[in-house]
Amino acid sequence: MIRLLVVYCLVLMSYFSVAQELKIAILKYDGGGDWYSNPTSVPNLVKFCNKNLKTDISIDIPAVNIASIELFSYPFVHLTGHGNIILNPEEAENLREYLMSGGFLHISDNYGLDKYIRREMKKVFPGIDFIELPASHPIYHQKYSFKNGLPKIHEHDDKDPQGFGLIYEGRLVCFYDYECDLGDGWEDPDVHNDSEIKRNEALKMGANIVQFAFEQ
Repeated sequence: MIRLLVVYCLVLMSYFSVAQELKIAILKYDGGGDWYSNPTSVPNLVKFCNKNLKTDISIDIPAVNIASIELFSYPFVHLTGHGNIILNPEEAENLREYLMSGGFLHISDNYGLDKYIRREMKKVFPGIDFIELPASHPIYHQKYSFKNGLPKIHEHDDKDPQGFGLIYEGRLVCFYDYECDLGDGWEDPDVHNDSEIKRNEALKMGANIVQFAFEQ
């Protein structure tokens, strides 16, 4: 309880400091997965949001440890990778408190993350399951409207893209794009040689996630 009160105080302090510099961060994790993949993706998304949503997010994108108290300084965090992720009890507790306290997590499966992230997020919220969000969900209809839901950016297993959410006390605290790979779509054009149409789809959907997270 004392720890949770301290966390709430830090969250309030971080919100007051947002007026000075609003930042989002990338989550670092153990287990062997490459949390550092797609190095240009989040900076490109931030630039897109600042230009098209008129946000004022810092283009300095820090990497933060999941167990760190610094996590509470960022209202929005992004997690990606291709392989295994393992959360220890302290990390699971810290991430749970972060999400319960108003933070938002976006997970982008960079191919191969799915079975691991589902297992580990059950440590964070044992009683909550990922649910697929319908195409009518507001996250798909912010500044940009996606009438069919999540766009398909990369092939992966050639399945339909799916957007899943974790909902805590009526609030979407985590959005997970699967068989989509938004993060790859945000990368510099010469990284994956995606068409401009695909990159714009990915960036617009990413902007929707940011806008939804900040305004819900």
